[in-house]
Amino acid sequence: MNGADTAWILMATGLVLFMTLPGLALFYGGLVRARNVLSVFMHCFAIAALMSVLWLALGYSIAFGGPGALWGGLGKAFLSGVTVDSLTGTLPEVLFFAFQMTFAIITPALIVGAYVERVGFGFVLLFSALWMLVVYAPVAHWIWGGGMLADGGIFGATGVRDFAGGIVVHETAGLAALLIAAMLGPRKNKHTPPHSPGMVMMGAGMLWVGWFGFNGGSALAANGQAAMAVTVTHLSAAAASLTWILWERVKFGRTTLVGLVTGTIAGLASITPASGYVTPVQALVIGAVAGVLCQEAVGLIRTKFGIDDTLDVFAVHGVGGIFGTIMVAVFGLGTWSAQLGGLAVVGVWTLVATFVLVKLVGAVTPFRVDAEAETNGLDLSVHGERAYELNS
Repeated sequence: MNGADTAWILMATGLVLFMTLPGLALFYGGLVRARNVLSVFMHCFAIAALMSVLWLALGYSIAFGGPGALWGGLGKAFLSGVTVDSLTGTLPEVLFFAFQMTFAIITPALIVGAYVERVGFGFVLLFSALWMLVVYAPVAHWIWGGGMLADGGIFGATGVRDFAGGIVVHETAGLAALLIAAMLGPRKNKHTPPHSPGMVMMGAGMLWVGWFGFNGGSALAANGQAAMAVTVTHLSAAAASLTWILWERVKFGRTTLVGLVTGTIAGLASITPASGYVTPVQALVIGAVAGVLCQEAVGLIRTKFGIDDTLDVFAVHGVGGIFGTIMVAVFGLGTWSAQLGGLAVVGVWTLVATFVLVKLVGAVTPFRVDAEAETNGLDLSVHGERAYELNS
């Protein structure tokens, strides 16, 4: 065990959990109508609790329990055989478990943004549980756990390069979000502004800070690669923030706070798969392009395809993660066959598995709330609470 590495990953684990609670919850909560903000908080918080238990029970073992091509098996279910003296590299294995658990929490939580304001709460919990075990954990194994997409797998000696989750986190969550939004159908009134841009900004700021643990921690050591990952993460986020509002100004004649911070998230998602490999200048390129590319994707999904991906999960996270994964090959830091092949394999599995899970879970618990509940808002209709007093 290395003390410095352990101390850094302990901090990084806290930072990644901070991204979901409260970062993502506030970011998403501010973007919806006031009558639905508590439902978003409920989704994020309940998913965090449920994924933690499931990661212990099955998820960690599926992802990191052994060297199989498709999954890691169940040998480490409930951390069987793992003690305080067990090591993963230079880290206590229980810390590696905890760090990876925070990724298993935020990935299904990202999907929340696609179906807010109209989805059944029971569906959210059951679908998220099965999706993490069937989609996220196996994909994590394929790329990070020595599975079929890793070095020596189906793409040869140089496997997929995904430093912190462009494919494992952002492509899977983005594609699942897009498919669920299409299957669920649009909100009754989807042309409503965010109820609290200030809350959105605070959540985005927390995500930006937490992302240092997300990307920097993925080095699994306190070293130069971790330091570079933190640096390029920051620079990509900054560049994308600026190009988003610049493009917004060109197109619409004004810049918005929500646009600025959405650009930040686009830059963060895009640098994620490349953060352990690129230079600061390359990070600026990735971020600068992401600010325009993801903004154009938002318009394309909303207008061209007419899909009500409520909070633009696919356009920002999915497109950003896919773009960053491709840029690894563009900069010669990974092979084209592995980067594109990995995107294709994971994309097909995510879409097929998500479709089947939506159908199965929808047969057990309502997929969508009724029209009255949607009109009155999920806070009061589903949870019996209000975020704000009407007369205050």
